[in-house]
Amino acid sequence: MSGRLTQFLGDTPFRVFIRLLALSFIVGLVLATLNIHPFDIFYWAERLILRIYEMGFAFFGDALEYLLIGALIVVPIFLLMRLLKLGGRGNRSPE
Repeated sequence: MSGRLTQFLGDTPFRVFIRLLALSFIVGLVLATLNIHPFDIFYWAERLILRIYEMGFAFFGDALEYLLIGALIVVPIFLLMRLLKLGGRGNRSPE
């Protein structure tokens, strides 16, 4: 089992823990220097996801509007063509 864990982590669990600890300290130091707090990053990501989510539904709302506008033109033309085709058949029997 420890062989699989070592293979998954890429090194022994202790060395990976030490490396992650050091990297976390350095990243925390840089973020504190830049006056960026973890919750700022969380709220930024949350706002980004919400904006993408809202834009997605706005796209569907716009698509529905385009569909209705197009249908105002296409459906009457379709019906007119069907009526003209039906009238052009005369008294022929259906094939």
